[in-house]
Amino acid sequence: MLRAMGSLVATFWREIHPRTLLLGAIVFLLLANFFRRRLPKNFPPGPLRLPFIGSFFYFGFKQPHLTIQKYVKKYGNIFGMEFGIWPAVLISGLPLIKEALVHQDQNFVDRPTLPVRERIFKKNGLVMSNGQIWKEQRRFALTTLRNFGLGKKSLEERIQEEAYHLSLAIEEENGQPFDPHFKINNAVSNIICSITFGERFEYEDDQFQEMLRLLDELIHLEMSVCAQLYNFFPWIMKFIPGPHQALFFKWEKLKLFISHVIENHKRNWNPAEPRDFIDAYLNEIQKHRKLKHIEVIIRTMLLPVSMRKTSSSVPWIFSLLELRQLRRPCAGVCFTWPSTQKSKGTLVMTNLTALHRDPAEWATPDTFNPEHFLENGQFKKREGFLPFSVGKRACLGEQLAKSELFIFFTSLLQKFTFKPPDNEELSLEFRLGLTISPVSHRLCAVPRA
Repeated sequence: MLRAMGSLVATFWREIHPRTLLLGAIVFLLLANFFRRRLPKNFPPGPLRLPFIGSFFYFGFKQPHLTIQKYVKKYGNIFGMEFGIWPAVLISGLPLIKEALVHQDQNFVDRPTLPVRERIFKKNGLVMSNGQIWKEQRRFALTTLRNFGLGKKSLEERIQEEAYHLSLAIEEENGQPFDPHFKINNAVSNIICSITFGERFEYEDDQFQEMLRLLDELIHLEMSVCAQLYNFFPWIMKFIPGPHQALFFKWEKLKLFISHVIENHKRNWNPAEPRDFIDAYLNEIQKHRKLKHIEVIIRTMLLPVSMRKTSSSVPWIFSLLELRQLRRPCAGVCFTWPSTQKSKGTLVMTNLTALHRDPAEWATPDTFNPEHFLENGQFKKREGFLPFSVGKRACLGEQLAKSELFIFFTSLLQKFTFKPPDNEELSLEFRLGLTISPVSHRLCAVPRA
């Protein structure tokens, strides 16, 4: 009987026409797409949603933060899209952003389990965890960062010391053209490393440089088209080669580096005298057994948006000074990290680019204007300026990033005059990652008399 059935199937397979098979597959996929979960009737209007891929290709790959603005103009401050199987709502405008992230934060505090992040972090860490795990880890991280100087004079002194080392490194260039990216990245990263690992690294340290290269590559690989396609079609993309595979490989390399540092800490760890964040975390695990996944926490500590804001913002500032074009660059993130609306399964993203260029908030939205932040000659905080987002999921490192930006920038400007190299043109072109940073470029830092 089984042999006869097998023979019948084999005969059918030989006789079927490839075009018939292809047509059947297309019909099956279209029916599957039609009968999958339908969007609610009150889902906001938005661009055309194609089968399976949704609005993915409308988002734009080279400059999505600018491409999306034409949809803001067309559909208003709230509109809907679909990214593969994920329905998404994009919110612009200060009132709506505050409504979602502040007034209704209990409904939008969770993070979606995107396949790329789930494979890397397994729903752990400061960024991707939810519920009680996230509350415990964020509370511990905030308390520990404060214990190690966040918001205190001691941390400012640490940043001033690093600014000194950065100045020495730039001085060694003797006014000749150089790429400022890695020198600035060295300095910014050393601050978080001194808190996390209990030590700063020399800029020539091979292991430190390898870690920085990995972090830099990871930030841009995660925003690659292939990595985004993995989020929408993981069951297919996991078998296809591409940048997403390099992303996972490099995360594993970073994991090994951090695991090695943690093991070294354990060898001479004294619970009575915690030296850094790792020691404090080991103490907490020993006391309560609640906090786990220390390696994941350290990985998310090394990759905060605040760290990227500082290391991308300082080169933007110097580029703008050299160009004498005081436009407003988007040096931070384009959108806040997606939230998941409870019980609805819908991604909710707030559009910071639109907010920071909103004519309703800014007198000259496309031009840098100090008057935006001044009132009668005094600094005025603006509600519409949210580079670190707002609400319960606001960036942990906001205070640290602001201190770094002020101290690094003023220290360097006191010591050097920055100008473009002879016969080289600078531009406002950028490369996209978790933040938007200038393309590789060179500048000259001439010591002041």
